[in-house]
Amino acid sequence: MDFAFGPDDTAFRHEARSWLEDRLTGAFAGTAGQDPQEQDSQEQDPQEQGRQSRQGGQGGQGWENRGGQDRQHRQSWQDRQDRQEQGEPTGDGLTAAPDRLAWERELGSAGWIGLGWDADHGNRRATLTQQVVWAEEYARARAPARLGHIGENLLAPTLIAHGDKEQQARHLPGIARGEEFWCQGYSEPGAGSDLASIRTTAVADGHRYRVTGQKIWTSLAREAHWCFVLARTEPGSTRHRGLSFLLVPMDQPGRIDVRPIRQMSGTSDFNEVFLDGAEAVGTVGGEGNGWRVAMGLLALERGVSTLAQQIGFEEELGRVVRAAAAGGALGHDPVLRDRLVRQWAELRIMRWNALRTLGASGDPGAPSVAKLLWGGWHRRLGELAVQVRGAAAAAGPGPWTPSYELDALQRLFLFTRADTIYGGSDEIQRTIIAERVLGLPREPR
Repeated sequence: MDFAFGPDDTAFRHEARSWLEDRLTGAFAGTAGQDPQEQDSQEQDPQEQGRQSRQGGQGGQGWENRGGQDRQHRQSWQDRQDRQEQGEPTGDGLTAAPDRLAWERELGSAGWIGLGWDADHGNRRATLTQQVVWAEEYARARAPARLGHIGENLLAPTLIAHGDKEQQARHLPGIARGEEFWCQGYSEPGAGSDLASIRTTAVADGHRYRVTGQKIWTSLAREAHWCFVLARTEPGSTRHRGLSFLLVPMDQPGRIDVRPIRQMSGTSDFNEVFLDGAEAVGTVGGEGNGWRVAMGLLALERGVSTLAQQIGFEEELGRVVRAAAAGGALGHDPVLRDRLVRQWAELRIMRWNALRTLGASGDPGAPSVAKLLWGGWHRRLGELAVQVRGAAAAAGPGPWTPSYELDALQRLFLFTRADTIYGGSDEIQRTIIAERVLGLPREPR
C-alpha cells in the first residue's frame, strides 16, 4: 500500500500527544513508564539507570503485558495461596494497581480504545495511519503498559469478524470503556508453536461447555475477567479439526487456578491456567470452526502494534549505546561499533517493512517474516546489552541477596533469550514461509 502521513494525521498526532502529555504529567504521572528522576545523559552510570528504570517501559513482543507489577503479583500469588489454604474463594481479584485500572477507564472515556474497529463499534474512528500515529505517540510518551490490549486489539476485532450480535453487544462496550480485560488461552505444555496439538477439551453441557485442560504462557491471566480458549470439542478429532473458540469467565473459584511462572529474569510475566470443568458461555464462529477463528486472530498480532513495538526497541537500543559510551567500549572496539550500527540499520529496515505490509492482506508469509526479523533482532540486542558492559555485566546493581536484583540491561538480556521461541518459534516461522510462500513440500508428520 502507499503509506504516508498527511495533514489530518499530523493534526491527529498533535491531539494524541497533547492528551497524553496532559494526563501523564497530571493525575497519572506516577503510572508512566519512565521514572521522573531517571536521567537521560550519556554520563549516567548504567547500573544507576537499571536501578531507576521501571519495568513498565517498552520491550519485546508483548511489552504491553509487562506492567512492572511483579512485586505486587508475587504478593497477590501468596495471598491467593493463603486464601486457598484457608478454604476461601479466590475469584479473579484483579491484581493490577488501582491507578492502572483507572488509566484504562481514562483511555476509554476519552475515546482512545477501539480506534481500529469498524464504524458500528468503538469510541471513535481512526484511519490506519492515525492508528499508527496513536501507537507511536503512546510508546514515545512511555504511557502505562496496557491491561486491555488483548481485549481491544485481538478479541474485539475477532468478535466483529466472527461473533454474533449478542456476543458483540455483551463484550465490546466493556472493552471500549476500559472496564473488561481478557487473556488468551492458546498454548499448552505440549502445544506451543504447534498449536494444532492442543489437548484441552470442552464437553457440551446444555447450551454451554465444560472446559478441562491446561494453558501456559498466559499473559494477564491474573488481571483478566475473561479468557478466550481454543479447545477440542469433537472427541477423537486431531490437528486442526474439531476445535472451537470458547469464551470463558475467569471468576470461577475451584474450576480455574492461575499460577505465575517465575522466569530466569526474576519476574513473573506469564502464568499457567488450569481449567477443571470451567464453564464456557459460548463459541465464536460456531462449533468446530475454532481453527479458522484462531488463525484470523493471530494475524492481528502482527498489525499496528509492531510499529509501537519498534519505538520501544529504539529506546532500548539507545540505552545500550549510552552504556557502551559510558564504559569506553565505543572508542576501542571497532567490531562492537559495527554491531551497534548494524542494529540501528536493521531497526530502520523493520520499520520500512512494517509500513510496507501494513493493511495488506493475502500475504501468508508477512507475519512470519516480521516475527523472524524482530525476534532475532531483539535477542541480539540483549546480547549486546551485556557485551558492552564487559565483566561488569555479571554484577547486580546492589549487594547480593538470595532474591537477586537485576538492572535494566541484565533484564533485557535474560528476557530476550525467549524472543525466538514464544509467539511461534523461528523453526515454525521458517516452516510456514517454506510451505505457504515458497511452495516447498510439507514435512512428513
